[in-house]
Amino acid sequence: MKTRVFISFDYDHDIDLKNLLVGQARHPDSPFEITDMSIKEAISKNWKENARRRIKSCDVVAVICGKYTNSASGVSAELKIAQEEGVPYFLLWGRTNEVCIKPVVAKNSDKMYRWTWDNLKSLIGGAR
Repeated sequence: MKTRVFISFDYDHDIDLKNLLVGQARHPDSPFEITDMSIKEAISKNWKENARRRIKSCDVVAVICGKYTNSASGVSAELKIAQEEGVPYFLLWGRTNEVCIKPVVAKNSDKMYRWTWDNLKSLIGGAR
């Protein structure tokens, strides 16, 4: 069975990165699957409850970090939920040639990993 991954990303700036990760999940040798669980319903009162339910149903949370991730309140909310629920997570350096910033609720000890196919497979497999 493939590892179920929840993707947390800055919807306003990094949807292209999310789409790249979804594409990688479709590789024939991919050890993971992504159920597209993007939530663009911040106006809804219960979006955090929906996010919690979706995060709890996954094995790991991949947080794609971009240039403005520290100002993306949804990413911080999703990461906080993962932390509260004990769902493992990792931070991906989303843009090779740009400074990428961790979400504000990330721990100081949280490392941002280079986004390579080998790293991704290792991280999803628990190497972090």
